[in-house]
Amino acid sequence: MKNLLTTSFPLFSSLFSATAYTVPKPTGVQTPAARAGPPVGESSSNSSNRRAFLSNIATTATSAITSSSIIALNPNRATAATTTEDAQENVYFGVGCFWHVQHEFIAAEQTLLGRKDNEVTSLTGYAGGLKADKEGRVCYHNFQSIADYGKLGHGEVVGMTIPSSTIRDFAVEYFKLFGDVGERVDTMDKGGEYRSLLGLPGGRKHPMYDQVEAAARDRGMTLEDGKGNDPDTLGKRIVYVMDTKKFPFYQAEVYHQYHNDFLSDPYGKQYNDLADVAVADGRIQITGCPDRVHQIKTMAKQNENIILGSIGVATVALILCVMYMLWMRPRFLYMPIYENYEKDSGETLADGTGTEMVDG
Repeated sequence: MKNLLTTSFPLFSSLFSATAYTVPKPTGVQTPAARAGPPVGESSSNSSNRRAFLSNIATTATSAITSSSIIALNPNRATAATTTEDAQENVYFGVGCFWHVQHEFIAAEQTLLGRKDNEVTSLTGYAGGLKADKEGRVCYHNFQSIADYGKLGHGEVVGMTIPSSTIRDFAVEYFKLFGDVGERVDTMDKGGEYRSLLGLPGGRKHPMYDQVEAAARDRGMTLEDGKGNDPDTLGKRIVYVMDTKKFPFYQAEVYHQYHNDFLSDPYGKQYNDLADVAVADGRIQITGCPDRVHQIKTMAKQNENIILGSIGVATVALILCVMYMLWMRPRFLYMPIYENYEKDSGETLADGTGTEMVDG
């Protein structure tokens, strides 16, 4: 119990430390007068020790309450020092068509982080542009010309959430995608939509940036600051570095998630079906862009618990209303079939039954 209290509540830990204080034992051989004790009250030595003991408790409790209050106001402060290195961060990488890139980073998440199919976070999307449409959308090319990512200056990327300490490892995997020639595999795709770019919180100011730059240098690549709506990088062996706070990631449509890459063999139905799993558990959101999914149906699926809960509450409320009405026995529920029958009848028979008067 003591261990539980001291671990969960710093106040108890401090108080336990205070009460662990003991009065110093006398040294040497005591005289008979000393063994007899003080004539009245306590000796000055014991009194001093007790005052020190009580003062220690008061001081420790005050500091513990203060520190506990600070932690209550800012709970993250208690673990900030130990979790900074492994804090989960949102980053993105782009090099040509995002279908192939997503597949490779999902494999990296499983290999480097041991994540399962329902735990991976790599999603296709768009980044590097200066704006979205007025509804906050960035969409793939579509016949309606809704928030076209190319016209908005974005490039195809894959965004993911990974521990900060593993950014270097994922950067190494990223630069492997350029091959020995330092180029994307789908060189037939040209234009700013397919440029090479990577996004870190803070861009070059990120603590892991030097390691990312080292991984780029090992593959003969150069990092340059992205300004937004940057041109294609084909044949230049450069990668634009973006600050994710200024150039955020916009998730792509469901159609583009877990998609086969046309330059390689199909990844298989099991891989493709992971998109439906991610939609159902909320890792993939409905973007509002033209897509292959029915938006109302999908949103209903993602909010199934809320909808079912609301229906349950409404059903219980209806039942309670009906029960209350029956208990109150309102008159309109009972038809007055016989209540005024004798009054309206022409005569009453001996047995109490009435007959109706009919003219003519």
